Amino acid sequence: MTSQPAAAHAATTEDFVNNLAAVNQRIAAAASTAGREARSVRLLPVTKTIDIERLSLAIAAGVDTLGENKVQEAQSKHEAFRERFEHLRYAVIGPLQTNKAKFVAQFAHEFHALDSLKLAQTLQRRLELEDRSLEVFIQVNTSGEESKSGIAASAAPALLDGLSSLDRLTPVGLMTMAANTTDEHQIRASFSSLRETLESLQPNAPQGFKHLSMGMSGDYELAIAEGATVVRVGQGIFGARNYA
Repeated sequence: MTSQPAAAHAATTEDFVNNLAAVNQRIAAAASTAGREARSVRLLPVTKTIDIERLSLAIAAGVDTLGENKVQEAQSKHEAFRERFEHLRYAVIGPLQTNKAKFVAQFAHEFHALDSLKLAQTLQRRLELEDRSLEVFIQVNTSGEESKSGIAASAAPALLDGLSSLDRLTPVGLMTMAANTTDEHQIRASFSSLRETLESLQPNAPQGFKHLSMGMSGDYELAIAEGATVVRVGQGIFGARNYA
């Protein structure tokens, strides 16, 4: 059974406390069903389109990492919060053009959409200038859909090998987005494919390369059943998104 994609609109700190608790309860239940511990799954809040005022309430309720698709939006939130909330982590989870790598290098702690050695090399140079490091997930397109970013699973070994000489990048695992369908079998196939790719890479991977960033508000329970260690949830915490 998949999650309901959107929670009630959260407008107070108490609302956020309740929504976070509900998501964490579902994560714990899904993990238990899969024979796993709840703590083996990390909740990554996806904060795109959420304004500073509401984010402040969410942070007060316990949100400590902001997951953003767009670099500019992530950077603006970092600028707004860096003095008030020094503990915050920033995860860029959407595709990145090489000409914007410099911004990621300045503030991000995680990047979930690495899809080329060229981008990795650009990030390395920028991180050297900033004297920072960055955890990276290789994005794999497990659905075969052209609308989705990511490399083919067959290209992952070469990219992972190429990262071995880039000391500012710490490869920690793989990321994917499920097939765009309501068919649970197809959705789970996307997730199981990523798990199998990770398992095939681990014998030659660096220590710590063990994470699977997969599952969103509508399908994270299926992702947990297939081994997700990071689930990216936005509407399940904040409510339906307003793109206006």
